[in-house]
This record gives sequence, C-alpha cells and structure tokens, in this order.
Amino acid sequence: MSADESKDSAEEEALGDVEMPDKLFFRIGEAAQIVGVEPHVLRYWESEFKMRPQRSSSGQRMYRRKDIARFLRIRKLLHDEGFTIAGARKVLLDGGSDASASGGADVGRLGDALKRIADVRTKITALQDKYGTVGVAS
Repeated sequence: MSADESKDSAEEEALGDVEMPDKLFFRIGEAAQIVGVEPHVLRYWESEFKMRPQRSSSGQRMYRRKDIARFLRIRKLLHDEGFTIAGARKVLLDGGSDASASGGADVGRLGDALKRIADVRTKITALQDKYGTVGVAS
C-alpha cells in the first residue's frame, strides 16, 4: 500500500462515525460544526498542516469531503490520542502506520529507558536493604 493510499484509508476511517450532508463543498462554519471545533481552529490547522482549501468567488473557504476527513483525523490525533502538533504532522506525513501503532514513540528508546528505570529500582532496593527505611514514612 502506498503512502497516499494509506492516507486515504485513514481519512475514510475518520469519516466513518460522522454524519455529513450530501454536498460537494462545505463553508468553514459547516466544516467546524462537523469536526467539532471552532472555525479559528480550522484556520490554524490549515497553516500548521499545509492545507489550501478552495475559495469561492467571494473569497470564502470551501472545504471538500477529503478536507473534512483530514480535519477529523487531525482532531483525533490531537484530542483523543494526545499527539502534539508536530507529532500529528509527522503521523500524517508518514501515512500514520508506524507512528500511530506505537503512539508516535521510538520503541528502541523506550526499551532503553525502561532498562535504566529497572536498574535504578534495583539500586534503590539494594540501598533500602543496606540502610533500612530510616526516616521514610509509609
């Protein structure tokens, strides 16, 4: 599966639970209501995620269904999965497969951190055994 196909499937998945009117284009107020955020949030996400919606003849933003799906995916990453803007951007650029499976974390670094934590715990236990628990409230 190519990166574009992966992006499309993730965006289609984001649309699964949302009821959208049968229209080709949505104005910013309608899009914000569907996504569940304020219009200024959509404008901010446009700048952060390099989105360029079409404009009407009067200059209003006109979003397509795939734009709405992308906004829903961004909202899920930021609000539900706890990603930062940079992390969500990386997931969207990578197609979302590897990073979303591990929560956007580097598995190797997590393993190293867990090993260091286990070593520190072992040292603490050894010190507690050697010196007792003097002055420690339980």
